[in-house]
Amino acid sequence: MSFDPIRPRGRPAHTPGTTILAYTPDGKRIITGGSNSAIRIYTVGEDGEPKTIDEGIDAHFGIGATNRTFIMGAEDGTVWKYDIMLGKMQSLLVRCALPVRDIAVTRDGQWVAVASDELTVKIVKVDDMTQVKYLREQSKGTKHVTFDPSGRYASVSGTDGILYIYSMHEEEPELVRKLDGVIRRLDPDSEATSRAVWHPDGTAFASAEATRDISIYSTSEWKKEKTFAGGHTGDITALSWAPNGSLLASAATDGYIVLWEAKTQKILQRYDFGNVMNLSWHPTKNSLSFTTSDGELFIYDNFVPKNHESLLQKPLQAAPILPGPLGEISNNVGRTTLADRSKEAIQRAARRGTPDSLDDILGENDQMMDFVEDDDGAGYADEELNLYGKRPNDHLDDLGGTSNKRLYYGFEKPKAHPPLQPGSTPWAGSRRYLCLNLTGAVWTVDQETHHTVTVEFYDREAHRDFHFTDPYMYDKACLNDNGTLFANNPSDGSPAIIFYRPHETWTARADWRTELPEGEQIQALALSDSYIVAVTSKDYVRVYTLFGTPYKVYRQKSPAVTCAAWRDYIMSIGNGPIGVDGHTTLRYTVENVKRDEICQNEDIVALPEGASLQSVFFSDNGDPCIYDSTGVLLVLQHWRTSGQARWVPLLDTKQLARLAGGRKEETYWPVAVAQDKFHCIILKGGDKSPYFPRPLLSEFDFQIPVASAIPKDSSESEDTVAEGARFEESFVRGNVLLSLFRDLLSSTNATASQRSDLARRELDLDKNLLQMLAIECREGEERGMKALELVALMTDRNGKMLEAAAKIAQRYGRGVLEDKIRDLAEQRVMGMGDDDELA
Repeated sequence: MSFDPIRPRGRPAHTPGTTILAYTPDGKRIITGGSNSAIRIYTVGEDGEPKTIDEGIDAHFGIGATNRTFIMGAEDGTVWKYDIMLGKMQSLLVRCALPVRDIAVTRDGQWVAVASDELTVKIVKVDDMTQVKYLREQSKGTKHVTFDPSGRYASVSGTDGILYIYSMHEEEPELVRKLDGVIRRLDPDSEATSRAVWHPDGTAFASAEATRDISIYSTSEWKKEKTFAGGHTGDITALSWAPNGSLLASAATDGYIVLWEAKTQKILQRYDFGNVMNLSWHPTKNSLSFTTSDGELFIYDNFVPKNHESLLQKPLQAAPILPGPLGEISNNVGRTTLADRSKEAIQRAARRGTPDSLDDILGENDQMMDFVEDDDGAGYADEELNLYGKRPNDHLDDLGGTSNKRLYYGFEKPKAHPPLQPGSTPWAGSRRYLCLNLTGAVWTVDQETHHTVTVEFYDREAHRDFHFTDPYMYDKACLNDNGTLFANNPSDGSPAIIFYRPHETWTARADWRTELPEGEQIQALALSDSYIVAVTSKDYVRVYTLFGTPYKVYRQKSPAVTCAAWRDYIMSIGNGPIGVDGHTTLRYTVENVKRDEICQNEDIVALPEGASLQSVFFSDNGDPCIYDSTGVLLVLQHWRTSGQARWVPLLDTKQLARLAGGRKEETYWPVAVAQDKFHCIILKGGDKSPYFPRPLLSEFDFQIPVASAIPKDSSESEDTVAEGARFEESFVRGNVLLSLFRDLLSSTNATASQRSDLARRELDLDKNLLQMLAIECREGEERGMKALELVALMTDRNGKMLEAAAKIAQRYGRGVLEDKIRDLAEQRVMGMGDDDELA
């Protein structure tokens, strides 16, 4: 059937070839581009000559428009922004090395996506070309790119026949689906389309199949829901939804434009127009515009016939993805008429029996059987009683069946902490980091049949980056200055593998590979300068030398979660007893492998209620550290002495000054503790883990959470309070770091430089106390007792610090305090400590 009430005439716009068009969102203008350099701007409703921009580039393939500007992509790889009102080229947004094939602009007009023959799709901010996002997962060039109306997703049609769906929620787009078989494999310059055309409600998209049918895919399950079949006998070249989603227009090489009803997937009208390449509905009117390969523009007013025009006047309609006929989006959706309700069978659930009745509890009482008398003659007292001594309930459903009440099973299954590989990230699309630390990074790419692994170093003078094809699909890795360690957990039942590759060797082959017993999976790996450690699903701790000699195997007392290693020490962590919140508590063990000594045995990992472990590692000085999900970094103090270990907070990232006042919203990915600093990666925009390209490392000084805002007395200035708080935190932090350093020297053969470093640290701590003393003396005589207490905290090996303290008291005119400080100095010279004085 073919019916054209008023057939529009073609408007010569460009030379023959690819011709593109776009409406401005307000529907006032149509912009077209083609194989020549001219750009036409048509005013809707006027038959006059269009405004022409002659400073364009030849061969435009992509177009997008806002009310004030429009964007064109060309065969030379450039993407330019133009001003509609001035009719001039404004600026270059982005340049690609290969031809641009398509352009998509977000509904808010803030971002433009550029698809080209390159593997990467670039998303550029329209007002700031320096802000660029990348869609990187394509294996071949791209033909189309589109955004869904809400901006949640971006779809990329690859020339390899795969449709890539990216989530745009995060700051960096994330691949959520690779849909194979949804679109055709097409050449970049093919007239046929593989574009995913989003329904206006954003819950589905339409795409052309190789069978020349049109399929609808839902975003809820990413599967085919409906098909518009039998409309074309040629390859489909263009698809376009009506603004309210009630109609679909399609064009093909068979020379027809077909109008479909979305609700029923039925053909409403066919229009005889050949060589149509692009379709676009007017945003508000009954009008469809399209361009042809002859370079012509057609504006078809009253495109929808009168008898179907009411469909176009409805409010936004739901996408045709529900089973059965599609209901309209209105207040009457889902309502059932009275006539329909009368036809429905009302099925009531059977009434269930009561586990315990009152008679069962109290027992029978014959004296009470005739208690109820038929005083009013209603007859209910004469009713026959059932076997329970009650009146029958014939008007109700039969009793019986099993009870559907919830049963109490005693306890809920505990929530165990999942295995954790420190420094690794989850999959982001087809990429993930296996290891991130101060040495470098190990990352892998899923190629479906195999992985490709890249190892990069920060110090490229000491080490050279390398890359290899990974048929074993390693999912764990460790990296240090000696070598790289890998492990996998095959899903096909094959044994788990540990593979170690040293960076330097004086033999022909030094790397080695070993298999674990069948059925045993690797939960976590650790690599030190001396040993390799693996904790497994059978709760074994397996220790190897660096060149593959099995050194130890034992079963830890708690189910394995993770591990870490430093020199001869290993730390294993497992799930322990259930805590008050229903989660298992974590237990750790620290062991010296070489001396076969256990420093701490199944002690508790100090995590707050509801928190989880984010990472575990040893500092550069060999102290165990953890970072939890609340953003707190803790170090294990006195861990070399059995029973004396405790977790001390070194930094609470949520109290950083950069986050004060809510100016920034960011989290931190832990990397290492080195040189008395916390090294991490800053995550913004709600990111949970680092993404590619590899981000820069940041470092923060330790800041122990001693106090928040200190209450200010009327006699104290705000600067004094802040200064005092800073020195107090510095004193506590200095004490902790000094304690860790003393423990290190006591367990090793201390060098002369380390002993001098210890004396310097003690002196710095005393200087900090002197600064605190000066503040107390400055504030007044009434602060004298605290001032004397500060002096007593000094270690002062040679008496110089106490003499300096007395001079500070003298300077501020605190005579009584000065005398007491000198008395304290005399006591220390005579060897009388605090314990002697108390005795």
